[in-house]
Amino acid sequence: MSINNNNQAEVRTREQIEKAKKKQQEPTKEKRKRVRVRLIPIWLRIIIVALLIVVSAIAGAMVGYGVLGKGKVTEVFQKSTWTHIYDLIYKEK
Repeated sequence: MSINNNNQAEVRTREQIEKAKKKQQEPTKEKRKRVRVRLIPIWLRIIIVALLIVVSAIAGAMVGYGVLGKGKVTEVFQKSTWTHIYDLIYKEK
């Protein structure tokens, strides 16, 4: 209970008192700017994504040639394999 200027008793609920306290404690929106701290910088994210793409392409070639094509997995890394695949694709009729 608080007394106002006219010496009249003003009854306030507990919720009203808590709201008033929050308004006093809460900084204005202009002062409260959220600073975002990144754990991983953007340039490092780009490098990580590029490396993941390369690794997934190599793994995909190994699975495709070794498992699906029923060949030796290590043959994927030989130049003769890729020239043979190129010749099959771009063979003149």
